[in-house]
Amino acid sequence: MRDFAKPVVLNAAKLPDRTMEELDSAFELLRLPPEKEAAEALLRARGGEVRGMTLRKTIVDRAMLDALPALEIIASYSAGLENLDTAETAARGITVTNSSHILARDVANLATGLVLALTRDIPNADAFVRAGAWPGQPQYRLTRSVTAMTIGVLGLGAIGSALAERLAALGASVVYGGPRPKPVDLRYYADLREMAAASDLLVVTCPLLPETRGAISAEVLEALGPRGYLVNISRGRIVDEAALIDALARDAIAGAALDVFEREPEVPAALIEDRRVILTPHIGSGTEETRQAMADNVVDQLTAKLGVAPLVR
Repeated sequence: MRDFAKPVVLNAAKLPDRTMEELDSAFELLRLPPEKEAAEALLRARGGEVRGMTLRKTIVDRAMLDALPALEIIASYSAGLENLDTAETAARGITVTNSSHILARDVANLATGLVLALTRDIPNADAFVRAGAWPGQPQYRLTRSVTAMTIGVLGLGAIGSALAERLAALGASVVYGGPRPKPVDLRYYADLREMAAASDLLVVTCPLLPETRGAISAEVLEALGPRGYLVNISRGRIVDEAALIDALARDAIAGAALDVFEREPEVPAALIEDRRVILTPHIGSGTEETRQAMADNVVDQLTAKLGVAPLVR
């Protein structure tokens, strides 16, 4: 039986059990089927009633928005919005929220860990001890000091800003790049190649947009140089993966740490086999506390926009 007193919300995200219970309690919740034909049938039958939508990876294009004429808000569980036609939602006056402000600290923490693991060669040092090589070689090779480095951060949003604070606390000199300068006491580079040339290590934290796709190009990697490092905790397609593999093969950069990949979960064998590369399976926001906070934010944004009493947790 339909509850006509509750706003209708379309769920297009895999969310924690507690969050699903909250959504079911606050709204008349429609679950978007994964099968295309079933999803289209649901939208034909009920799309006109939907006022809110949860989102993670589902593609929301103009055609889907046409099927949701009463839509007021899309609350994304993710930080990135590359699967959403944001120009069209803006034109239609649809509110769009995401979780970048919620997950920023944990993603920045992971990025900091990857920077340290990469520059201090921690995974290989661990393998060295486990292989029993230490007794025969008392001195492990010398590594690099973050304290002596200039680190370029591409994208000084919520994540980039949190990372810059952490890197500065470690003693690094932090610079940044992006579409425009911000009111911060850090050196700004409008040209990415210039920033790469000035940096010992480059960290990608910007969103995937048409203008950032492939931004870490062969030219940028060449500017970073044979002693330079790359860390990517944003989106895989911001890095030209073929150019990265080529640069590593030519010893044109010193190493990389990647949490995201161009065609994840597929990872090129060349990256897997290269011990100068640290690989993690897109775990930037992957802590119990942050994932639940991201889900709570979805519910809170929907209840606030659609006039439902806030939940008491």
